[in-house]
Amino acid sequence: MNNIPRRIVTGIKDGKSVITEDQQVENAVEHFPGLIISDIWNTQKTPATLDFEKRIPNTGFPQTPKNGTYFRYVVIPPDKDLGVELKKGEPHPMMHKTLTLDYIIILSGELHLIMDEGETLLRPGDIVIQRGTNHAFNWLF
Repeated sequence: MNNIPRRIVTGIKDGKSVITEDQQVENAVEHFPGLIISDIWNTQKTPATLDFEKRIPNTGFPQTPKNGTYFRYVVIPPDKDLGVELKKGEPHPMMHKTLTLDYIIILSGELHLIMDEGETLLRPGDIVIQRGTNHAFNWLF
């Protein structure tokens, strides 16, 4: 499983900020072969409470709390590793809709973001703002 570092800078000790955590995440879950999802941090409400620290449990795929946030690290494998078969004229088998506002940053690799109408190639450094719509990701290699 991927080594996913997490560093939490928070709290005040003698009037100074401190690093309260510097370790690999413990809750990385492999949902399908190669599809790894880890919830790095969450907030339960907006505005976030900055003096409250909560460890994120080792869970499947939790739903984002109403008015809260989740920061997720996701590794997307090639479609062939997931056993996904694309059929001409049909939606991508992994097409789904989330009721969340997602901020996506591509760190490595290339993949296609597929929408109901159209798609675009994403490369390292690309940023996507996904606003609660149908979408899928396709990595052919």
